[in-house]
Amino acid sequence: MRYYAAMLHMVDLEKNKKILPYHIEYLNKLDQQGKIWGRGPFSDKSGGMVIYIAENLEEAKYMAENDPHVLEGVRRLELKEWEVLKSP
Repeated sequence: MRYYAAMLHMVDLEKNKKILPYHIEYLNKLDQQGKIWGRGPFSDKSGGMVIYIAENLEEAKYMAENDPHVLEGVRRLELKEWEVLKSP
């Protein structure tokens, strides 16, 4: 398994309030399937980040692009593979 960081940059703060419950519901389902390592908003309200667990980039891209925030144009997606380094 690999990790993919989906940075979700805020585009429409007002529309975000309307779509947020759908975004959370979507992520809760993926979390229950073991597809999310971590998630949460940035403290400056500029967006948030989701760390997906996926077999490959295609799977991670599919999950990230089907997030209601991305589908509705509320947030701009930036997706990168993340190499987890553990402390000694």
